[in-house]
Amino acid sequence: MQIDLPTLYYLTVGTLLVALTMTLWERQAHAGRSPELGIWAGAYLAFAAGLIVAMNRTHLPGVAGAALANLLIVAGYLMILHGVGRLDGPVRLRPSIAVLAALALLWATLGVRFPDAFWNYVASLPIVLACGLTAWTMMRSRTARRLRSRTVVIAVAAGHGLFNLVRALVTPLLVSIHGPDLLPVFGKMTMYEGVLYSVAMPMGLIALVREEAQAKALAAARTDYLTGLQNRHGFFEEGARLIEHRPAALLAFDLDHFKAINDRHGHAAGDAVLRLFADTARRAAGPDALVARLGGEEFAALLPDLDTGAARLVGESIARRFAEAARHGDGPGIPATVSVGLAAGRGDLTALLSTADRALYRAKVGGRNRLEVAAAA
Repeated sequence: MQIDLPTLYYLTVGTLLVALTMTLWERQAHAGRSPELGIWAGAYLAFAAGLIVAMNRTHLPGVAGAALANLLIVAGYLMILHGVGRLDGPVRLRPSIAVLAALALLWATLGVRFPDAFWNYVASLPIVLACGLTAWTMMRSRTARRLRSRTVVIAVAAGHGLFNLVRALVTPLLVSIHGPDLLPVFGKMTMYEGVLYSVAMPMGLIALVREEAQAKALAAARTDYLTGLQNRHGFFEEGARLIEHRPAALLAFDLDHFKAINDRHGHAAGDAVLRLFADTARRAAGPDALVARLGGEEFAALLPDLDTGAARLVGESIARRFAEAARHGDGPGIPATVSVGLAAGRGDLTALLSTADRALYRAKVGGRNRLEVAAAA
């Protein structure tokens, strides 16, 4: 079935309007990404407006129609780029404005002299630039680094940019050999590819936002709200992966006389003591450790690839720093100490924690504010 060029224009505009509606709908469900989704929705509107102007460009004087259509479409690509950049934080608008200003100047100077060449070939080059930068920005994005949808967005942006680059470079060569009758053929190919882009890019960006929201919800389910550490669920899930094929040491902590601190000073002070211990343990344990609040005043630190001697130094450092901070200006000014149990092993995290708990019990019975090492299995 043959589809003429105007029909392809209408099909692409319709697809973009659907993408606009879907993105605005999605925006209501993701308040944290409302600005980015709004920018992308604006991009689809700019694309659609640019295509409508392109279909009617001959009704406007001189190159005004072609220039306006090109500027609107390029603005849409720059908005896609801007939204992708904002995933990691605010970005400046000046570069995009500068690109549009430079493009308008080129249309006003060279475009009026070579309108056909500008419309058929040169107009694709800013699109290549915007798509290439979009793919590059997504590749470097810290936010999207672990999201599977990132690969889709990169592939769509890079593929679309490559298509437009080939079109800009190859079309004039083939037209010079075979004549201008090829231009409508390339026009149809461009619109077919444009339909694919107008479907794939919105789907990829929406999937990215959804996946990010899901990852945040999952992280929240594994995080202790008060301290920001992993909770018991997160500890066992992440810890099992950490020691599946490597040895590790485990420190089990229990704050001494914590109920008395709550009773005497109030729960707000107790919460401050818990947060202080969490911050102290996180800093002293190091970046490779998995520190978690298991419940109440019980904490644990999993130390991959450390033996008993090295782990003991870490545990004693945490206990010493915590006692000093609690008593002095770093903490709430409430004397507080911690008892520690230490075990080392590999493979079975539940068994390792149970062994460390038995050592912790001996530390409690032995007078608290001390570290006990579990006997080697």
